[in-house]
Amino acid sequence: MTYCVGILVSGGLVMIGDTRTNAGIDNIATFRKLHLFETPGERVVGIATSGNLSLSQSVLSLVNEGILNPETGQIETLFNVPTMLAAAHLIGRAMRKVYEIDGAALEEHGLHFDMKVLLGGQIGDQPLRLFHLYSEGNSIEATPDTPYLQIGEPKYGKPILDRAISHEVEIRDALKIGLISMDSTLQSNLSVGLPIDILVIRRGELQAAVYHRIDDHDEYFRDLRERWSKALRAAHQSIPNPPYAELL
Repeated sequence: MTYCVGILVSGGLVMIGDTRTNAGIDNIATFRKLHLFETPGERVVGIATSGNLSLSQSVLSLVNEGILNPETGQIETLFNVPTMLAAAHLIGRAMRKVYEIDGAALEEHGLHFDMKVLLGGQIGDQPLRLFHLYSEGNSIEATPDTPYLQIGEPKYGKPILDRAISHEVEIRDALKIGLISMDSTLQSNLSVGLPIDILVIRRGELQAAVYHRIDDHDEYFRDLRERWSKALRAAHQSIPNPPYAELL
């Protein structure tokens, strides 16, 4: 299990992903799920993955090594595709290619081809964009009306995003809200765990403004967790009791 979120606001893009993978309660490992591909000044692309780790690694290897585009006859990688939409199509082709190789064998063993991707970034003077790719290789895109996308275990962090995120939110606030969303998931789901990786891309800068790992020794994240817990307790205590509470 995992939790990754991408938040696209007017000032830029925030992507956050945990690192926990496990094959049982006594076999927990850490692998990076949020990856940065950049040529500063020319392009910056972030990829977050959820699902089967071996499938994710195979897809990432393919988009690094290159895949033939049947329409142009060119070998495409994340470092030469002309637009973010072309990058989404490239990853979709990689996912379908991995399915062709491994899908039947997985199904023979009762396993599903389970992989999802968040793809965000900016290439040249093209718009900053954020996509959610499904296991089949098709995608949806974030919009000003739907400025965040999630993969993995979304339900614990989603209410916070629904209440607090809009396209007009400042990018620093988007990062803070995203971290609160991640903390809520960490608190409620043991299959999501520290460390967590964060990537922040400011619109038009064409390089990562922040690419950072938060572990259990991170003072800011510990302070955020404590402040959020106290704020929640103070909020519910400040709300008047319902009138029918007199019956209790």
